[in-house]
Amino acid sequence: MLTSKQRAYLRSIASGIDTILMVGKFGISGDVIKQADDALTAREIIKGKVLVTSPISAKEAADKISLAVKAETVQVIGSKFVLYRKNPKEPKIILPKPSKK
Repeated sequence: MLTSKQRAYLRSIASGIDTILMVGKFGISGDVIKQADDALTAREIIKGKVLVTSPISAKEAADKISLAVKAETVQVIGSKFVLYRKNPKEPKIILPKPSKK
């Protein structure tokens, strides 16, 4: 589970990356899940977009994909969403530590 500080940090990273995952008129297929899984392994953070022809919303797409690939949904804005999953072998993104209370 991401803290609000970690989520804000990931959002700042996501603002500078390109959208690489597209969900189209066929919704979420096995190919989309595989593409998301491979991209998260390589990059740790990805930005996706739900096209107008898609039968599902961006929130639904983000939830289904993140559940299938064991990732965290960072944000959903309009038709775009951002997913994050730490690479256990070669982490590229160092998240801020959660503050202790």
